[in-house]
Amino acid sequence: MRWRSALVTAAWIAVGTGAGGLGAWQLASADAGSSADAHGRALDDAAVRRALAANTHSATAAEPTEPPAPTPSKTPGPQGTPTAAGSRTEAAPRTDTVRFTGGTATAECRPDGTVYLVSWSPANGYAFDEDVVRGPSAVAHLEAEPDADEAEDRSYDITCTPTGPRVQKMGDTDD
Repeated sequence: MRWRSALVTAAWIAVGTGAGGLGAWQLASADAGSSADAHGRALDDAAVRRALAANTHSATAAEPTEPPAPTPSKTPGPQGTPTAAGSRTEAAPRTDTVRFTGGTATAECRPDGTVYLVSWSPANGYAFDEDVVRGPSAVAHLEAEPDADEAEDRSYDITCTPTGPRVQKMGDTDD
């Protein structure tokens, strides 16, 4: 039985040594490849000027003689503000994590003012009721139940404000 453990130990040492050698070989070959790469060498001033002149010449040859007609921009900007092309854009939803005594919730405030609970997690010693109001709606609702039966539940409403989601603790409830 003693020879088996010695054999297993020797096998593990061989595997570890082989893996280390393979990793070292890959690193060495990767370094050798990058030195031969044209992008890995430094250019002198004359080479930089030649490269810039070649790029400038090819760019001017490819330019159209007449500028294209303006098209509406779809560049995101702040909500309700015009972009460079004059169209209005919608703001992206804002997602933040809010913390409260019963746990945490990740809430998404949408451009239309509604809130949507992306996820929620109870704090140690708490669990959430199954009747979570996730949204999207004007108010999302969570109720955290303490593990201790004699303690009262904690009820929370989450709404959106201009600065992001806000948690409001409702009156304690008994079940």
